[in-house]
Amino acid sequence: MSALLDIRGLTVGTPHETLVSDVSLALGHGERLGLIGESGSGKSLTALAAMGLLPAGLSARGSVLLAGRQVVGAPDRELDALRGTAVAAVFQEPLTALDPLMRAGRQVAEPLVRRARRDGRALSASEVNRAVIDLFEDVALPDPLRIARAYPHELSGGQRQRVAIAMALACRPSLLIADEPTTALDVTTQAEILVLLDRLVRERNMALLFISHDLPVVANTVERVVVLRRGEVVEAGPVADVFTRPRHDYTKSLLAAARKLDDALEGRR
Repeated sequence: MSALLDIRGLTVGTPHETLVSDVSLALGHGERLGLIGESGSGKSLTALAAMGLLPAGLSARGSVLLAGRQVVGAPDRELDALRGTAVAAVFQEPLTALDPLMRAGRQVAEPLVRRARRDGRALSASEVNRAVIDLFEDVALPDPLRIARAYPHELSGGQRQRVAIAMALACRPSLLIADEPTTALDVTTQAEILVLLDRLVRERNMALLFISHDLPVVANTVERVVVLRRGEVVEAGPVADVFTRPRHDYTKSLLAAARKLDDALEGRR
């Protein structure tokens, strides 16, 4: 079976600076892959390039095949057909990902309607409302009717992130990209969101590209891992192998820093 996401020789940068260099990775249907590395290592840029969402001023070279379609150099009309069907994303800060002037229910309703239209169906208003509530229940939001009427600023950080996840699920994507989805949340809410993502990915048989600097979280979330340093892949393989027998000095330093942090936290308890 061909890969759902197949990146080969991806290079991203400006006319004067290379930010991601010759990155290659593949992700199959239902697989879970982690991208790790320090801030500025190119993790998020790789994910944005995979969706054709690079910021203005940046360009990509190489090949990114998503559901068999070439992303690099593709026009927006073709990319729009892939986003929300082949791929959807959950980002780090839900308050910036959500429209502050739109009620949460409407923000989830819009991708529901678009996906139905692409499938050749028209949803009635009552069907849309029911589907929104079903999604809110699926992501374990309390009092879904109240949440649907609320604006983002009226919700907690964890509730906003659950709304953002519901928006991604509304598209019924084959691949979910989660870019530091718990960094802006408190520790308890982080754990709840991670459990939620694990369940949803498993139940819906989605592939997962999980981006994080939190190595223990990565170890418990994905099957394989790619290590990025200054925009280049320095190591890749099954997560158990890479984390227990790292080959590259950079990977060893990341793991040592993670262990040191864990030891410090244990010492405070």
